[in-house]
Amino acid sequence: MKLAAVLSAVGLASAHTIFSSLEVGGVNQGLGNGVRVPSYNGPIEDVTSNSLACNGNPNPTSPTNTVINVQAGQNVTAIWRYMLSSTGSAPNDVMDSSHKGPILAYLKKVSDAKTDSGVGNGWFKIQEYGMDSSGVWGTEKVINGQGRHDIRIPACIAPGQYLLRAEMIALHGAGSYPGAQFYMECAQINVIGGTGAKTPPPSACPAPTPEPTPVSKSTSGTLLSPTTSFPDPASSPAKRRNLVRSQERKLATSSKVAGILNPQA
Repeated sequence: MKLAAVLSAVGLASAHTIFSSLEVGGVNQGLGNGVRVPSYNGPIEDVTSNSLACNGNPNPTSPTNTVINVQAGQNVTAIWRYMLSSTGSAPNDVMDSSHKGPILAYLKKVSDAKTDSGVGNGWFKIQEYGMDSSGVWGTEKVINGQGRHDIRIPACIAPGQYLLRAEMIALHGAGSYPGAQFYMECAQINVIGGTGAKTPPPSACPAPTPEPTPVSKSTSGTLLSPTTSFPDPASSPAKRRNLVRSQERKLATSSKVAGILNPQA
């Protein structure tokens, strides 16, 4: 292998990211304060692992005793950084630009956000942003937007404590399994003022986040359908594995993402 190719592979292998802090009402709550941050910025690639819920082995996370108050119907912002030590907000301080794919957000109602592992049933999706009509992926929006991932907390959910799972999925290696890279962390939040009018999934709520184009209406068409594209953290390990393998086979043969899987094409 040529030296340039080796260096390129090393660069891509280390170009990871971490959801490091949560911004509420324009105020950043602090690094790892209310967010379970890992000691390493690597992805989860084994979709049968319990770490798909809130990260974990091989990326151990640190507990936090903070539960962040959030008003129902309010926008919050997950802040993504390449490393916990990253102080800038330029694209290289967020994630490598080759890491293209969707961004997502989930909630899970829990009795104690400080101690719930996140593993198991109860998760419901409140956001999925795939590829928009101009061919720009959700991760690109975050990478070129100072690492800011805006998420609206639905107004119709019940008040109480939740885990907020923000996720970015990189598809550059998704031609075969394991290949897709899943980056996620969980914030511990206390939702105030929710109406409780809808139980999960809050499908009748207003659109969770303004602006992003739903994946099913994007140029990726049915390739990344919101109901079938990526594994729900609450689904069974076998279902997750089969789903990702199916999607990766589609990705490998789709001209719509050929530039991600084979940048030289």
